[in-house]
Amino acid sequence: MRLLAVLISAMLASACSPTPAQIAPELQAKVDAAAAQVLEQTGVPSASVGIVVGGRIVFTAAYGNARLDPVLKAEPGMRYAVGSITKQFTTSAILLLQQDGKLTLDDTVSRWFPELTRANEVTLREILSHTSGYEDYAPQDYTIPAWEQPTSPLALVHQWAEKPLDFDPGTQWQYSNTNFVLAALIVEKASGMPYWRFLETRILKPAGLKEAIDLDTQRDAVETRGYMRNALGPLRPAVLESPGWYFGDGNLAMPVADLLRWDISLIDGSVLHPASYQAMETEVKLKNGDGTHYGLGVEVGRMNGHRIVEHSGEVGGFVAENMVFPDDKVAIAVLTNEEASSAASSIARAIIPLVLAPPAKASVADAGKAAAEAQAKTILSGLQAGKIDRALFTDDCNFYFSAQTIGDFASSLAPLGAIQSLAEEAEELRGGMVFREFAVKFGDAKATSLTLTTYTMPDGKLEQFLVGP
Repeated sequence: MRLLAVLISAMLASACSPTPAQIAPELQAKVDAAAAQVLEQTGVPSASVGIVVGGRIVFTAAYGNARLDPVLKAEPGMRYAVGSITKQFTTSAILLLQQDGKLTLDDTVSRWFPELTRANEVTLREILSHTSGYEDYAPQDYTIPAWEQPTSPLALVHQWAEKPLDFDPGTQWQYSNTNFVLAALIVEKASGMPYWRFLETRILKPAGLKEAIDLDTQRDAVETRGYMRNALGPLRPAVLESPGWYFGDGNLAMPVADLLRWDISLIDGSVLHPASYQAMETEVKLKNGDGTHYGLGVEVGRMNGHRIVEHSGEVGGFVAENMVFPDDKVAIAVLTNEEASSAASSIARAIIPLVLAPPAKASVADAGKAAAEAQAKTILSGLQAGKIDRALFTDDCNFYFSAQTIGDFASSLAPLGAIQSLAEEAEELRGGMVFREFAVKFGDAKATSLTLTTYTMPDGKLEQFLVGP
């Protein structure tokens, strides 16, 4: 936590408002305090925060440092990668093409890619709702070796969408980035235009997004630097994925005000037809009638009685959170520059009760909880002592646990003392694996509670084991 003093002394709350609307000074003070507290607790270098109230941008501000060496203070106009928030833009492209009469959501993938697995059964609607069965090519929250090598969207889709499906189409919900790389390729084939050109001319410009860029080809235009840390070790520059890994699923970067302009377009319904917004924001049901809590490219549901359209995003070194309450004409966007961090969602959640009623507490999955908690506690205790049983991990996760990583875990976690409690707080399926999130407390009463995230393969091996504030 060597950067905390720097973060506090350099804390920036420079609000800029593109419209005459303003939030009350006392509300701004509470937002500033919430952002400062989360950055202090997590050690995340910076956050760019924006709020829409009454369908207008009323607040944007930046806190902390966009770069650490040399130090560059964060400013609201700086671009951050928004990761999977890109998916709703790709969804909008597909919906525009449906409005143009060039495709329908019930078309099957075989119309454009007959060579893919069960392409004559998987529909566009299933692609955009993560109910296709195509395996996720990128569930990890750290950089694996494959991502350091250039690829192409077509090669990626052929590699991952020619595998056997994880489940029969429409029978389960599992998040998969592969779906949206495929969707972007279909945009190109159906429109006859490069994906980025279609996105820019038909979606970004009509929505008033002037500073959004394609991270895959324009990454040098991102003013902020992304970071990572191993457990509570020092912040280190993150490895940004090589060209070809961003295409329709996570390729956008923008300032927070641009993301708010997009949120206003969702609130006002200004880019798509009403029927398209309804399709995007309606929960998709499985074939057995069960809900998925997901529409097309967005999470959907209700938060303490308020309808919410939400999505988070992560790529190498960056995490973003975007929450839109369409009926209330309210939106909250938070962009941060440390991967595998909860800071963006924590700041957003802290702002929600300032502009809406407090959110309802999320439910916790129970399946396999006791065994998973026991295994996680054993592994984490071993890492405190610099020990690891590599038989428990996949090749990718063993690559992550280099000598430097194990050293960071031991040096930062050993001083916290014995694990006092380790409790599973969330569980879901993704990429054919089980994702779990745990809250960890140590014997040292002064220690901040930590978060542990894991991915477990069907054979029981761990593909991910990450610890952070």
